[in-house]
Amino acid sequence: MALYDRDYTSSAQAGYIQESASVGFMKQTYQLLAASMLSAAAGTYVALPFAPLIAQYHWFIFGFIMLTIMFGFSAVKHNRALSLITLFVFTFVMGAWLAPIISMFINTGRANVVGNAFLSTAVLFGALSLFAINSKKDFSSWGKPLFITMIVLLMMSLVNYFIFNSPIMAIVVSAGVLLLFSIYTIYDTQNIANGAYDSPIDAAISLFIDFFNMFTSMLQLLGIFGGDD
Repeated sequence: MALYDRDYTSSAQAGYIQESASVGFMKQTYQLLAASMLSAAAGTYVALPFAPLIAQYHWFIFGFIMLTIMFGFSAVKHNRALSLITLFVFTFVMGAWLAPIISMFINTGRANVVGNAFLSTAVLFGALSLFAINSKKDFSSWGKPLFITMIVLLMMSLVNYFIFNSPIMAIVVSAGVLLLFSIYTIYDTQNIANGAYDSPIDAAISLFIDFFNMFTSMLQLLGIFGGDD
């Protein structure tokens, strides 16, 4: 899920790089992003032995994630220490939330799919970030359409999960999510470069959510098309 309805048209159209979007700001953002990924990896590793239990409480964890996205970060945004704690608790839980699907790949002898999905996502994410930084096209007006698309994909995913349980629809949703958060990566990266974020923590959260959703979608797609069925 995206962190929020991120619409930064006014700041992105300012036409110059603001002080908060300096090289130092970008460096801090990507350092926090790397630390967040390590936190998520630690969450997955710690949670793997408890994968069945996590699967049983899957929706409770999802609820915690959504509440943190909608309210948690905004509630602590003015306190750096609490923001950092929230960031790493959030990313750790996100990693733990992935434990059941990672465990499934490992137990079925397809651990290589996880590695391939992560590598593919990292390459794609890096390429999109470089494109966003160097592109002269202004993506600042894409916030609302991306947010609406995200809501539509979320509803489609829930409908398919609870009603249709269609593999074809699952593929369509996963491909749609991969495309959506690929574009979100461009959008968010350019907004960071244009000084749209108040702190590197906020910026890192947005990029982590983009990467996480790209990775899970890539994992699902490679798992489907790389299976033996």
